[in-house]
Amino acid sequence: MLPTADDYLPGHGDRSFSVRHYDLEIGYSVDGNRLDATATLDIETLEATRRLVLDLAGLKVAKVRLAGARLRKFATRQDRLVIDLVDGVPESSEITATIRYSGNPRPTIDKHHGDAGWEELTDGAIVAAQPHGSPTWFPCNDRPDDKATYRIELTAPAGYHVVSNGELTSRRRGGSHETWVYEMDRPMATYLATVQIGRYVVHEHADTPTPVRTVAPDDVDLTGCFDRQPSMMDCFTDLFGPYPFGSYTAVVTADDLEIPLESQSLATFGANYCDDDWSKVRLIAHEMAHQWFGNAVTLARWQDIWLHEGFACYSEWLYSEAAEGPRSCEEWARHHYDRLAEQDQDVVLADPGPSDLFDDRVYKRGALALHALRKAVGEDEFGDLLPAWVEEYAGRSVTTEDFLSFAATRTGRDVAEVLAPWLYDADLPAYPV
Repeated sequence: MLPTADDYLPGHGDRSFSVRHYDLEIGYSVDGNRLDATATLDIETLEATRRLVLDLAGLKVAKVRLAGARLRKFATRQDRLVIDLVDGVPESSEITATIRYSGNPRPTIDKHHGDAGWEELTDGAIVAAQPHGSPTWFPCNDRPDDKATYRIELTAPAGYHVVSNGELTSRRRGGSHETWVYEMDRPMATYLATVQIGRYVVHEHADTPTPVRTVAPDDVDLTGCFDRQPSMMDCFTDLFGPYPFGSYTAVVTADDLEIPLESQSLATFGANYCDDDWSKVRLIAHEMAHQWFGNAVTLARWQDIWLHEGFACYSEWLYSEAAEGPRSCEEWARHHYDRLAEQDQDVVLADPGPSDLFDDRVYKRGALALHALRKAVGEDEFGDLLPAWVEEYAGRSVTTEDFLSFAATRTGRDVAEVLAPWLYDADLPAYPV
């Protein structure tokens, strides 16, 4: 039987080892959607094992080489790459696996979460990996608590702009192709790794301590929407502490997208988000807030998704208040509480189940839980808590219990008593006063 690391995502992840670093060298043909790649993984075993099970969906493996262990054989089955070793290796063994693979990448489908992964656009490609799409473009240990550093090299036809996680460290032209190298030196979960390819130009936003840019087609109007990102960055650094990465990029595709796509150090939006309506602007703020809550500090289990989405949703309300948006934070909280009260009360925030992982009630109830905590501990304590949480756990993976313990220690209050009805009861608690 092949391993599962998290019951919310069956058939993904292996807890017998951890990947410390991914080095990906990818050649991609836009015409034909063809990928030819080599992935080098630095692995540390967490227990004695005779095999390594990686996640890889829909792509053909041509060759596997190992250093630090002897390869017996490899095979692909059930969207996994199973690497059998000649001899068992003990805990804390260091193994380097080099895997050559190719194919036509495409999204993979999960019965609870739909499709995710590498996807062709009209003229280019995107990767929307949350929560199960990373194996569609590279072999990985696809569990959210296995964070690693990355070097991502991608060669594409000249004329296309390539964006990936971290900082662009090299860009070189060779004939009709161009090679882009990005490096992410902060720990990153597999589902946050991405590549965006399109005919884009770069808009650098002025007067920001952290570099903020929008990468978009040259005919896109950023007025009233993406040009507000510097003010969002100012707001969130004031509230949550220093921005966790070297820069922040918003990619705007020429195609419309139903929802924005979260990734570490960047986010992706469709052209339909170039609109100054608050329903679009709030999501630009939402995705930026994920850089603190979701990317720097990442859930250890998918059931704790409220630690991402509740915090990012509450950030929308905080930004609305700071930017004199349509409502204050208190008004947004009251508005969404009243809407939640009209809906079915059958979601437990701290363990919503795979089918309700991205239910809007998780987002709004999570934000209201934070609002209740803010009311209980007061403005000063709450204002100190969020940046301290990020500072303490940046680069790490956390659980709901970690947050409750940290918040109690930091504030000196019994925050579990305040938050328990919001987290563990299906019924909606009384509005916080």
